[in-house]
Amino acid sequence: MPTGDPCPTHPLLVGYYGEHNLGDDALLTVLLQQLQHLSRPAEPLVTARDQEEVAGRFAVSTVDRTSLRAVLQGLAGASSLVLGGGSLLQDSTSFRSLLYYAALILAARLQGKPVLLWAQGLGPLRRRRSRLLVGALLARCTACSWRDAESQSLAQQLGWRANGAALGSDPVWSLAGEPWRGRGGPLLLCFRPTPLLEGDRWRPWLEALEQLAPERELLWLPLHAHQDRGLLDQLTHQGLLSASLAARSRELRPESPEEVIAAAASAGLVLAMRLHGLILAALSGAPVVALSYDPKVTAAAQALGCGLQELSSPPDPHTLLADWQARLDVAPDPTRLQQLREGVSVHRQLLEAHLR
Repeated sequence: MPTGDPCPTHPLLVGYYGEHNLGDDALLTVLLQQLQHLSRPAEPLVTARDQEEVAGRFAVSTVDRTSLRAVLQGLAGASSLVLGGGSLLQDSTSFRSLLYYAALILAARLQGKPVLLWAQGLGPLRRRRSRLLVGALLARCTACSWRDAESQSLAQQLGWRANGAALGSDPVWSLAGEPWRGRGGPLLLCFRPTPLLEGDRWRPWLEALEQLAPERELLWLPLHAHQDRGLLDQLTHQGLLSASLAARSRELRPESPEEVIAAAASAGLVLAMRLHGLILAALSGAPVVALSYDPKVTAAAQALGCGLQELSSPPDPHTLLADWQARLDVAPDPTRLQQLREGVSVHRQLLEAHLR
């Protein structure tokens, strides 16, 4: 019987791609890498807001993620639906966002196509109707893999039952790192706007920062181009940054996850609010402290075993400073990082087992 190359699979990859968020770019990078290493070739179609940017950077076909009609048309020609990374099933953005994914999942199942939740976070689900809807959607998914234990536990509370290994680590942990060379280097700040830090709520954090290694430069690294850029200027104009703190601060403009890793590799300490800012910094082997605005950041910091402060609790600046000073220029134990890197294989196994 003649044999030949296997027919390619044509998954529709759905996520927050093309939003100028380097965390989502990193997720897409890993997903495409995993597809490339499957036993059969994959020719994906990717949902993206900035289609030109995603198509140019990743050399993939794209569809406008802001148009449900266009995405449903793309689904009609796809072989499967993959919700690719992040926390897509949540209602903190809006309940309407949940309805978007519900429409895609139900349409795929009506067409007899597999629906895979790949490396997902789950929640928050603040509304009762959200929990009911997500419970019904999970029952219709072909297979799921979760990036953290809290998401898996919530899925189980909503009635989901595992089909094989399902708990892994965030996919971005698998990206290539760099050797840390940042002893004596600048302080790297991966900060973001958040309702937990408005106006004077910034003051204890900035007061501790001002006293930490005052001879060193402060590099502000925005992970999300639209949300995070300009935060340094904003705080300066509000009078929250002292003249000395402002004088040694400057904003970077990274264009790729690799540039974030490289910047962290040269830093003496990284203070990270964003989840993937934390992960990308840790991949460089740099000393990292998480400033958590969200349970997903807390979970990642606990898994890594790095420093952790909750933004919801106003800190004592002296205690904060002492903690940061103790971690400055002290490389973390690489053991947990290696464990997190190994945990990403669960998500590739999901693709290998269920894509068609």
